[in-house]
Amino acid sequence: MTQVMTQPAVQVAVCGPAECSAAEAAAAREVGALLARSGAVVLCGGYGGVMAAAAQGAAGAGGLVIGILSGADRSGASPHLTAAVATGMGQARNSVLVGSADAVVVVGGSWGTLSEVAMAVRQGGKPVVGLGTWQIVDARGVAVPGVVVADDPATAVALALEGRD
Repeated sequence: MTQVMTQPAVQVAVCGPAECSAAEAAAAREVGALLARSGAVVLCGGYGGVMAAAAQGAAGAGGLVIGILSGADRSGASPHLTAAVATGMGQARNSVLVGSADAVVVVGGSWGTLSEVAMAVRQGGKPVVGLGTWQIVDARGVAVPGVVVADDPATAVALALEGRD
């Protein structure tokens, strides 16, 4: 029997706060659905807010959704996850989440989200796309390179997947 080797699916992390606005949740749901329809695996922190919305959108579109949980068990995880990885690492799990992704889409912002942005940009070599998130500037007020700003979910997904098909 001949085995065919295929490229693994593109993995895109959708990051954002556990407590978010209705607009941020709607944007995250659309991002998740668009990613799933493109064949990407959606990674997220696995709990509420933006994470749950992205998982719901991706799952509703028939996608694979993996939650990288901060806790030592799966309690409190979004019911829309296909699989959950309980790390027991607390916020250090953010490094696992963005490190496992080929691209990162950030919706909204919280301190945990800011750490994910910083880690993703520092890793280099992967798109980091912001949708209504942190605007990071240096001491002179000049935008720090690394996060590409998108105005809507479709643009965010296109930028995240650019050159990755």
